[in-house]
Order: sequence, then C-alpha cells, then structure tokens
Amino acid sequence: MSEILLGKLATELKTVKAMIEVYCHDHHGTKGKLCSACRKLLDYAEVRLDRCPYGEDKPTCNKCPIHCYKPEPKELMRLVMRYSGPRMLIHHPILAIRHLVHEKRSVPEKPIANASNRHRRAAQKKREH
Repeated sequence: MSEILLGKLATELKTVKAMIEVYCHDHHGTKGKLCSACRKLLDYAEVRLDRCPYGEDKPTCNKCPIHCYKPEPKELMRLVMRYSGPRMLIHHPILAIRHLVHEKRSVPEKPIANASNRHRRAAQKKREH
C-alpha cells in the first residue's frame, strides 16, 4: 500500500483494502495476496482517494455527490462492498465500526473545482521537516 495518503484518507484506503481482500479471498481463492483484477481495483481506488477533492473531509463514497469512479470499477467496487461489508465485522471489526460511524457524518459542501490533495500533503511534509 502506498505511503502517499495520510490521516483519514489512509484509514479509508486501509478499509477499502481490507474489503477487497475479504472479497478476493472468498471469490478468487487467494490467500494473503490479491489476484491481478483485485489488485488493479485497489490501485484504482488509491488513485481516486488521492485525487478526491474533499481531502480529509471526504464523505463515504455512497453519500458523495461527486462520482469519481468510472462505471466498470464503480460496479465492481459496489459488489465488493456489498459482499464484504457485513463480513468486515468479523474480519476487521474496528475498521467496520469506524466506517459505519463515518457514514453517519453529514456531507461537507462541495469543494472548489479541480481541487487536489497534493498541496495539503506538501504542507504537511514541510511541517514534519
């Protein structure tokens, strides 16, 4: 998993990764490693999270007014989440509860067009050094 995402976005990616792992294991018979199709979906999700204009204020995808996934990966992610969601309480209870709590938050105002998270990461890296 990439180190480019920080804070809440990193937690979001960790949750998505866990959901894809549960799905891949049960549907594709993998153990400890994702199949190429699921790896591709995870990589796509990471790019979408990295480019989310909401940044740290990102709502859960099902409540987001901005639809950033292309139709094919969106449908696959919907299947993954629908299957893995209920099973997350068994496999990853803390991530599942965090996600459910996060889902109850209100959706923030739409960010300005073409906003990026890169400026936020650059500012945070400067503060760290």
